[in-house]
Amino acid sequence: MTVSYAQIRESTPQVFEPGCSTRVVLDHVMSKWGVLVLSSLSDGTQRWGELRREVGGISEKMLASTLRTLADDGLVHRESFPTVPPHVEYSLTPLGRDLMQRMLPLVEWVADHADAMTGRA
Repeated sequence: MTVSYAQIRESTPQVFEPGCSTRVVLDHVMSKWGVLVLSSLSDGTQRWGELRREVGGISEKMLASTLRTLADDGLVHRESFPTVPPHVEYSLTPLGRDLMQRMLPLVEWVADHADAMTGRA
């Protein structure tokens, strides 16, 4: 089912207006690190170190911030186990899985076309 931008605006006129929560969520989900963290977690539960390796180039501070933001948005679940050293796992929530079912085709499209678009093909 294809939905147009006009249909979205017709059903929810205030969508994407300044101050609308949709802008905040889009900023979190579509940020450079948000996309990569969510994409990585779409393959299953991961620990901190696994995510850090999977999302190459992300700093510890940015990974922590991104995970906290996505957890606050209800897209990522953080589970901490009472062990020494600490053991923390991250996974997508049902809402996060639903989002990634829709977003992964976009990620695939970008992967397929990025070189041609940046002149590297």
